[in-house]
Amino acid sequence: MNTSQSPGNQHLSIKTRIEDEVRKAFILTLYLGSWFCAIAFLAATALRERPIPEAIFGLALIKAAICAKFMLIGQATYPPKFNKNHGIIPSLIAQSFVYSFIVLLLSYIESGVNGLIHGRNFIGSLLSFGHSDPLYVLALSIMYWLIICPYLIFVGMKLALGEKATTEILFGIRKNKQ
Repeated sequence: MNTSQSPGNQHLSIKTRIEDEVRKAFILTLYLGSWFCAIAFLAATALRERPIPEAIFGLALIKAAICAKFMLIGQATYPPKFNKNHGIIPSLIAQSFVYSFIVLLLSYIESGVNGLIHGRNFIGSLLSFGHSDPLYVLALSIMYWLIICPYLIFVGMKLALGEKATTEILFGIRKNKQ
């Protein structure tokens, strides 16, 4: 459930809702960006690229921002739900596959756009994603799924316990600034 759409928050101003959505998008972008930058760094070192091109980190952050926005749109249209009898993880498992598919789809599109930028055919570049290796794409899909799962568990905890309790459990109690 999107917190800005819950019954208790309907009275919130448009400005507050926008600020809340921007904050969520920023935090999710940082989370996904850290993963995507780590994967890009690993790929560059595995390919023995020297010096490591800094542009890959910028592209990883752009991809993270786009994925974050698509995931938040997905959350708004397909709100996460959990059944207390089943627990958070079994309840959100189907949604984790949907979000992982979104990230994989964006990766394919990114490959096509990258091809266009470098003067190649969009469809050909799209089809060459993952070196046209189904096993590589499967491995990447598993990696994306493992990235998405902790985020969805966090969302499920917020649904089950509330945002304040979840934040306090994970990050400690905030000290009031005076």
